[in-house]
Amino acid sequence: MTKKAKISPLHRIGSTYNDVYPETSFIPAKTLDRLRREGLELPDLEKIRSYRVKRIIDQMARQHVDALLLFDPINIRYTTDSSNMQIWTSHNLARAALITADGYIVLWDFTHCEHLTEHLPQIDEIRSGAGSFYFEYGDAIHDKAKSFSDQVIALVKKHASGMRLGVDRMDTVIAQAFLSSELTISDAWPVMEHARLIKSIDEMKAMRCAMNATEFAMAKMEAAMKPSMSEVELWSVLHAENIAQGGEWIETRILASGPRTNPWMSEASGRIMESGDIMAFDTDMIGIFGICCDVSRTWLVGDADAKAEQQEIYRVAHDHILENMDILKPGIALKDLSYLGHKLPQIYQANKYCVKMHGVGLCDEFPSIYYPDAYIDGSVDYELMPGMTLCVEAFIGKEGGHEGIKLENQVLITETGFENLTAYHYDQRLLG
Repeated sequence: MTKKAKISPLHRIGSTYNDVYPETSFIPAKTLDRLRREGLELPDLEKIRSYRVKRIIDQMARQHVDALLLFDPINIRYTTDSSNMQIWTSHNLARAALITADGYIVLWDFTHCEHLTEHLPQIDEIRSGAGSFYFEYGDAIHDKAKSFSDQVIALVKKHASGMRLGVDRMDTVIAQAFLSSELTISDAWPVMEHARLIKSIDEMKAMRCAMNATEFAMAKMEAAMKPSMSEVELWSVLHAENIAQGGEWIETRILASGPRTNPWMSEASGRIMESGDIMAFDTDMIGIFGICCDVSRTWLVGDADAKAEQQEIYRVAHDHILENMDILKPGIALKDLSYLGHKLPQIYQANKYCVKMHGVGLCDEFPSIYYPDAYIDGSVDYELMPGMTLCVEAFIGKEGGHEGIKLENQVLITETGFENLTAYHYDQRLLG
């Protein structure tokens, strides 16, 4: 166990961004320089970290939770800004974070990884040995689970005012150890999703930077696209550019061309694209600063002219997201978003996208806004507020049709309406 002393924010005058934030050195200087040249402000990471901890503590008070135990890598990132092995630990629960209602934070990191969080002053203690999964502990998993749960119970008794512990997820043997303890276990997700709901000024700056980097990668991808190229070859361009700019990972691999575009959700394959094909994709990108950039575009492959049916369905998709963006403003009930806006013609209902819009931040987040036929009563009894960020989506394809169109924009709710954070152009040949 390592006990950390709180340190004051670093002095910024006369320093480069990577001098002040050495942990961002995986973002190349040329990426940061390009963002500055394009007039974007870089975020203050210390302000983001402080803001996020305060958001969590406020929600814990609102929802009467004394402490949170978090295994989900996105929740750990939001709480601590520690980003070690996020993909691996999404299926091997080897890391965890505990935060109490008074702001005491303990991070269980992977073995011998204490040095990776030395720059994070909000973490009070660093330990190792979270979780209890069979791959790592074999038949000793029950003993390991008891040892870990005893640590958490002792920390809650020492630093929290009560014994109600919110947990986001855990392995079965860990759950058994906690359920037999004196703790009262509740769900951490309502706390974390509502904490993450409203973005700070610096989180907005981070998202604008990340969106710019995403669209830079999309432009490389569009320039590389050509007939005789496979879908996976094209998809690899987006991955490569995201990593080269300091981005982190891509959550899905949804890219399809030609007849594979309808119905939607096909993953990139070895299919060879042909001139005149539709090619559609969803970035689902975790980009720079760990920000999710969830944008969709559909392009026409090669130098062919767009067919009349391609233009027809493209215009419906284009109208759908623009009209649904136009209804966004503070104070509107989330339920009403399901029923207002563009109405899809019946011919497109069967294959429409699963949601009309959804929240976004470090990943896809609450809320999910469904179409009227899928609305879940009582699920989103809240209003839009300034600082919320949403992705507005459309998939348009006729049932039994040859091709389909996927479009999606990411937007920020402002004091008076919304700001479209997505600047990437539409395909003018398809738009007609």
